[in-house]
Amino acid sequence: MSTVTSEAPARPGWTALPRRRAARPVPALLRPRTPLPRRTRWLLATASIVAPVAAWWAVAASGGVEPAQYLPTPLDTWDALMAMGRSGQLGTDVWATMSRVLAGFGAAIAVSVPLGMLMGTFRSAQSLFEPLIGLLRYLPASAFIPLLLIWLGLGEEPKMTLIFIATVFFNTLMTADVVRQVPLPLIDVSYTLGARVGEVVRKVIIPHSLPGIIDAIRVNAAAAVSYVVVAELVAAETGLGYRIIRFQRFAQVDQIFAVLVVIALIGVTIDITLRITRDVVGRWT
Repeated sequence: MSTVTSEAPARPGWTALPRRRAARPVPALLRPRTPLPRRTRWLLATASIVAPVAAWWAVAASGGVEPAQYLPTPLDTWDALMAMGRSGQLGTDVWATMSRVLAGFGAAIAVSVPLGMLMGTFRSAQSLFEPLIGLLRYLPASAFIPLLLIWLGLGEEPKMTLIFIATVFFNTLMTADVVRQVPLPLIDVSYTLGARVGEVVRKVIIPHSLPGIIDAIRVNAAAAVSYVVVAELVAAETGLGYRIIRFQRFAQVDQIFAVLVVIALIGVTIDITLRITRDVVGRWT
């Protein structure tokens, strides 16, 4: 690229623009929002997993942590995971944890999505609900654990309620933000063509917002998985969080790592499932 030269001033008294050097070529990796080849994306994704695992293995094998059993190698973790799977214990705990997530987070979705759509669609609903929800979202969900144990006992109800409290407020506000991003000209054109309020909501606002709503659910699913483990740490007889506490009592660190791997895999599975769902229902995006 040739050097940009300054031109003569357009009017008397105006100074010429300064000379600028020619721009240097920038790799696609460093250019904002530039599409990458499929091979490059796969290499980067693989490196994001392989590099941390390799670092973990190197630190564990180097003996930098004493005693050595406090930081098991990935191979030790894999062996512990296989032993848990063969015993049947892992399947029981995974089902107990997932059933709590499905119940608590499912209830949060059932409440937050319609409420968020109301708040994003109608200014009256936003003025009515947003102040209270904006206040409640700053209360840490874990602070409700003592109250939930007093009110609901030691059964399944406090665990599912904790997940509900931890996710419902954020998912409501995120859903409302997505709905507010529907272009106003699109709504105005619908009214101009004779659509009524219900038709605008059903045929314009909901279809346009649905992919973003699924993305909001995908983000808050991570909080649901995190808080179910917190709930199981406090009062449970099954579940992955309960199993972590059991292993901690006997310093079975390799099995704790194995449970953490399982929790991560559950989270990735939920994330991928919701991504696929978003892409299917929102192909037009």
